[in-house]
Amino acid sequence: MAYSKNAPFRADVVGSYLRPAELKQARADFAAGIIDAAGLKAVEDRLITELVAKQKAAGLHVITDGEFRRGWWHFDFMWGFNGVDHVAAAHRVAFHDEVTPADTATVTGKLDGHDHPFVEHFKFVKQFEDGNTVARQTMPSPAQTRFVLTGNKTAYPYDEYYKDDDELTADIVAAYRQVIADLYAAGCRNVQFDDCTWTRLCDRSVRERLGWSDEDAARLQQENLDVINAVIADQPDDLAINTHICRGNFHSAWLSSGGYAPVAAKLFGEENVNAYYLEFDDDRSGDFAPLAEVSGDKQVVLGLVTSKRPELEDPEAIKARIAEAAQYVPLERLCLSTQCGFASTEEGNKLTEEQQWAKIALVRSIAEEVWGE
Repeated sequence: MAYSKNAPFRADVVGSYLRPAELKQARADFAAGIIDAAGLKAVEDRLITELVAKQKAAGLHVITDGEFRRGWWHFDFMWGFNGVDHVAAAHRVAFHDEVTPADTATVTGKLDGHDHPFVEHFKFVKQFEDGNTVARQTMPSPAQTRFVLTGNKTAYPYDEYYKDDDELTADIVAAYRQVIADLYAAGCRNVQFDDCTWTRLCDRSVRERLGWSDEDAARLQQENLDVINAVIADQPDDLAINTHICRGNFHSAWLSSGGYAPVAAKLFGEENVNAYYLEFDDDRSGDFAPLAEVSGDKQVVLGLVTSKRPELEDPEAIKARIAEAAQYVPLERLCLSTQCGFASTEEGNKLTEEQQWAKIALVRSIAEEVWGE
């Protein structure tokens, strides 16, 4: 039996972990044709098994595969759809001080979510659930997938498959609902959408670079909201669908800045998730005031412990910030986590595995002091 409670947890994580050197070598060997798919899977299975044991030893209530079977937090999921393919990006994404590899996803047929490989990935982790843990499946949000696929339309047209973006969006929704239904049938009760679309709209410099007017930004917010809520609509009551809102996480670099105020009304007021995992680890994240827009009984997981740098935060400073956030969302609806995953891409952030687990231990100890659990 899995743990009786479901996410979010008082001490939580976003879900990705630093890839061991052996895993990176196995992926390189597979790409070079030195080992086959079965050989790579054997390494992945063993290292994920070891990772799950470490998560349990750390006292976490949630277990993931660390995204060890992926190179990217988002593209690998998109490539798993029927009708989506792996192609070279027309433009590489420029992070602060870093540029990503030239990978992307594009439409090559009618989208369909049947037989998505992430369902089998989840089943592998599911077997390790016990009375203290539940398995989580992370994936890019439907808005993120829509943003990538429609954004690549100029370089990779899909007119032969879709007459317009509304028709594509309908198939994105259907594909996500198929994957989530298959995950649910496999025993998944904890899905996390990872999403960088909202924070691009919080950063005026990013909006200007992309040529988005204020009217464009308002339209994009509504489009984000509509595609996400269409996927969430009428899902089973015992399925927790949460979201992590990210400002970019590549080799400890970031993509966008700005507080949540420009999107708070739509994001916090109208997106129908159970909980928000929010980055609040530095000044780029803004203050807590936008949390006043969080509607209903939704929960907020405060990402106050950074996954980008190895230095450990001052526990007293973190507790003070939790108290400050509680002015906007009641303490009983707050939780604590790392600000993002430790390896949103296979490159990983600039810290060691030992430092990674020290960050998680810090989250655990502070959560125990603040909430007693």
